[in-house]
Amino acid sequence: MPKSSDHNDFLPPPAAQAVVALGQSLALARQRRKESLRSWAQRMGVAVRTLQRMEKGDPGVGMGVYALAIWLAGRSQALADVALPEFDMVALDAEVQAVQKRGRRSAP
Repeated sequence: MPKSSDHNDFLPPPAAQAVVALGQSLALARQRRKESLRSWAQRMGVAVRTLQRMEKGDPGVGMGVYALAIWLAGRSQALADVALPEFDMVALDAEVQAVQKRGRRSAP
């Protein structure tokens, strides 16, 4: 039986939806390669049930399982790119606002 984790209860809906979409995309990638659940799970070194949970977007499945599936789909670089600083628009906006605020204070 899968372990229950309290932090899964606090996953914001957009993040939960993204995990579900990721799982569905990984399931489709497996199916397009004509791999059975059993063979894909075996290649990943996980139980079929774990793979099924991942494909349903269960946030309780370890990130390593998702990362391995992404790697098997030939998309490991995409995983590395997810949190690149240059794509962090929230931080960039905060930096721009801070610079603008400093500029207003130093203007004559």
